Amino acid sequence: MPERSLDAGSAVPGSARPAVRTVTVLGAGSWGTTFAKILADAGRDVTMWARRPEVAAEIAGQHTNSAYLPGATLPDNLTATSDAAAALDGPDAVVLAVPSQSLRDNLGRWRELLPADTILVSLAKGVELGTLKRMSQVVGEIAGVADDSVVVVAGPNLAKEIAAGQPAAGVFACGDHERAVAVQEAAFTSYFRPYTNNDVVGSELAGACKNVVALSCGIAAGLGFGANTVATLITRGLAETARLGVKLGADPMTFAGLAGVGDMVATCASPLSRNRTFGERIGRGETIEQAQEAVGGQVAEGVMSCRSIRDLAHGAGVDMPITDAMYRVCHEGSDPVTVGAELLGREQKPERM
Repeated sequence: MPERSLDAGSAVPGSARPAVRTVTVLGAGSWGTTFAKILADAGRDVTMWARRPEVAAEIAGQHTNSAYLPGATLPDNLTATSDAAAALDGPDAVVLAVPSQSLRDNLGRWRELLPADTILVSLAKGVELGTLKRMSQVVGEIAGVADDSVVVVAGPNLAKEIAAGQPAAGVFACGDHERAVAVQEAAFTSYFRPYTNNDVVGSELAGACKNVVALSCGIAAGLGFGANTVATLITRGLAETARLGVKLGADPMTFAGLAGVGDMVATCASPLSRNRTFGERIGRGETIEQAQEAVGGQVAEGVMSCRSIRDLAHGAGVDMPITDAMYRVCHEGSDPVTVGAELLGREQKPERM
């Protein structure tokens, strides 16, 4: 579906659209903190939940999160707690800002605390290992709500740049358009421009697959290759992502928008991208463990997602050679140089999406 923009003050008075005035963000990582800042800058009262009490205390008392978003000053109308029950006491919307592979376990602990009829928003970008479910499907299953009622946030969202107030945009995808617009209105600021669409499948797959392609771009850079190689990987990575998405019911135009090419370019090209940085260290000859240590002990999402996306593609009968290559490098110990040569030596064919 085409992305729809929001102009300030466009809400229709007296409409049935739910109002979002108070928001809880569950998770205090870099993107969760940045999204909380966006909401607070847009005039919403925001409470963050942090797993570590010292992180919550710093956010609430000093309005900073030095562990995950150093250098950013958080608004006064943003507070934090490590008490999930307190955080979930009656917000209009709940934002799930935890890594994709831990979403199920975390949400299971929070399920009984979720207010009735609250709007659920997912920031996670991935495909769950084992079940091969998208994040909105996991949320729907655990929270007992319809999958298409979950608002999915996608697009080029490098946290550090947005937290600094640099202009950016995002897509809020949801089958329930009124819910998407309610969150869109709650996150509209002078520096962040939200759009909506109703293609949850395409938006989520684009967000998951771009992490895998970013790994490949990082590996290419680590091996000493330049812009032509990276551009080739981005373009062909987008092609295989779109093939999978369309096979699973996505709108092909989604992959030409912010959730697709927008997020792909930002994640694959920026040194701020954890997945690209992780891949670059692999390309330089480091092990997975060494690369993990270099990015603060956190495994890049693409390392886990390449396994689940590969399994999802195989089940759907979709050819995804870059994803297959990243799986072999990350999980089978294959040499990146050898895998790269095999990618270049594949059967010649016309360019197709």
